[in-house]
Amino acid sequence: MTSEDVLAEFRAAGALREGHFVLSSGLHSPVFLQKNLVFMDAARCERLCKALADKVVAAVGRPDAAISPAVGGIIPGYETARHLGVRSMYVEREGGEFRLRRGFHIEPGERIVMVEDIVTTGLSSRECIDAIRKAGGKVIAAACIVDRSGGRADVGVPLIALATLDVPAYPADALPPELAALPVEDPGSRRLAKA
Repeated sequence: MTSEDVLAEFRAAGALREGHFVLSSGLHSPVFLQKNLVFMDAARCERLCKALADKVVAAVGRPDAAISPAVGGIIPGYETARHLGVRSMYVEREGGEFRLRRGFHIEPGERIVMVEDIVTTGLSSRECIDAIRKAGGKVIAAACIVDRSGGRADVGVPLIALATLDVPAYPADALPPELAALPVEDPGSRRLAKA
């Protein structure tokens, strides 16, 4: 599956939006990928996650488990794990840090692939990887449906992306005039808990 095939799935789902958006990272962008409109379609989600699982196996072999950051990574993490034939778990924030909860645990040294939905700066991925390591896992790679950093996000392990895009993102105090002139939307969830 090529980057254009992935974008076609987002377009078909009405999930490729243009305007002025605040991303989960706090950066502003003229493009927003509303991945939940993609993941709510089981057949579309299956196509994308099967392709991602195939890419993971080709790059690093089959892991022992897949772990994702909640909430956005849960669906693609589960579906990718299903196609890998491994357990699916997720980390949640507890006291401001990601941790395995709900009875999830990994054995020391288990080979883990961290599965995300969309990577922009890599912050959530790095935090999830740190939690996996603290729990004793060996993170062999990170995987995502879309890397919107153009390959610049450093997550600390190899990043396997089904699609790589170079979508501009700007700090709030450095917006280009054409973006600043548009009304801003904040469709993400990271700041909801702070409100």
